[in-house]
Amino acid sequence: MTIITIALLALALILALLMSIVDWRERLIPDIYLFPFMLIGMLLVALGTLPWTTPVYSAIAGLFAYFLTFGINQLFKMRNQKIHNKKRIVHGLDAIGMGDIKLLGAGGIWLGVAGLPAAVIVACVIGYVWGVRNKERFVPFAPFFFVGALVSMAIMLW
Repeated sequence: MTIITIALLALALILALLMSIVDWRERLIPDIYLFPFMLIGMLLVALGTLPWTTPVYSAIAGLFAYFLTFGINQLFKMRNQKIHNKKRIVHGLDAIGMGDIKLLGAGGIWLGVAGLPAAVIVACVIGYVWGVRNKERFVPFAPFFFVGALVSMAIMLW
């Protein structure tokens, strides 16, 4: 691993920590941290310098997690809008925030098709348990996703 790869991985780790902190406090994943995180992932995948194996085609396919999740979110939003309109409520509810959707796209870049499902499953299980235990209505996704991503990377490295 080159010094540039190590520096980019360290920067990505800092961005992941910042996204997790902000999401934990404000339930928001800022694009100012998310987009550089995605770009670093794309660069490292394109150069083939990630310590775990994520081929370019797998990262591109993993990026489609964004489009898939966005589509699912829109379906839920339309369904919720329809239900609320019957009750004379005019706003729709998002099933998942747009920052979470973009984070899944970034996860697809970093982990590829092979690693993304494990990260999402771990994140959802831990987030669900935490949310139920703390009686939270809205659960921050980023901190739990990054834990899932670390588990997924460990599996891929093993």
